[in-house]
Amino acid sequence: MALEGESRDDRFEDQMAQVVVYARRATINRHRGALSGAIHGAIMRALAYPPEKRFQRFIAVDGPDFVYPEDRGDAYTIIEISMFEGRSDEAKRALIAELFVRIEAETGIAPQSVEITLTETPKVNWGIRGANAADLTLGYRVDV
Repeated sequence: MALEGESRDDRFEDQMAQVVVYARRATINRHRGALSGAIHGAIMRALAYPPEKRFQRFIAVDGPDFVYPEDRGDAYTIIEISMFEGRSDEAKRALIAELFVRIEAETGIAPQSVEITLTETPKVNWGIRGANAADLTLGYRVDV
């Protein structure tokens, strides 16, 4: 059911990639704002998202709950991005490259300390605001 003044399709044009960032608590506390900006900037540029659409979660991990190779350093950061399927390999490569460049430039975290996973799923696998995403008309393109 749409709210007064909005169509069913208008309510869903704001859905974008869901981003989860895992890092040590000190890294997140120090770089949360810069990481958020770098990640969102990369998504806007590579996937043509509008600036006001930002969906991010930061998970701070301590001690023995965050195991990784020593060569990744104390700033080791994992970025997982879930999104609708349909982007070209070129767009996904551009997103990953843009993430590495922006994160290093805006936080000083070296690419060696960052790992990125993109997960694409069919729209039918997403539930958004009470509806199946396959039944929605989006206000943005996924076939970039």
